[in-house]
Amino acid sequence: MALVLLSLTTLLLSIFLLPTAHAQSAPPPTASGPINITAILEKANQYTVFIRLLNETQAANQINNQVNNSHDGMTVFAPTDNAFNNLPPGTINKLTNQQQIQLVLYHICPKYYAMHNLLRLSNPVRTQVSGQDNQVFGLNFTGQGNQVNVSTGIVEVPIYNALRKDPPLAVYRVDKVLLPIEFS
Repeated sequence: MALVLLSLTTLLLSIFLLPTAHAQSAPPPTASGPINITAILEKANQYTVFIRLLNETQAANQINNQVNNSHDGMTVFAPTDNAFNNLPPGTINKLTNQQQIQLVLYHICPKYYAMHNLLRLSNPVRTQVSGQDNQVFGLNFTGQGNQVNVSTGIVEVPIYNALRKDPPLAVYRVDKVLLPIEFS
């Protein structure tokens, strides 16, 4: 009888303790898949115009490919829908297809930059767009303490919360569309 009780106790302990021990040694969950810029922006609910432009210009594919397949990463300054609504009427529609592509690429830096590193960069900072004769369109960063501003020569705006801040992709909210001085 003691042998049966001992066997039953061993069986019950193994049923209840082994799954717990196994669960404790399981590896931590991995990332939920490749990084997708439009999914990040869609989750934030206020970037429909920028998402449309990213898709129309194929910049979304470029960002996704670079951040998922390189070591440099990228930094995106995402204008909100209100930023586009505050432009003079017809501003985007008056741009040529090439200028729309340049406008979108002007909001993207070809490297990952954490917020605290933006003030340490040498201005102007290279963006993904270049003009005639390979002229690089740059952004300038200024500020003090925790406040960082980005300037184009036409527009200056504070950089707000990061929608995503982990390498290889930083996505920062801006409340103005970054219009290149090269467009004026």
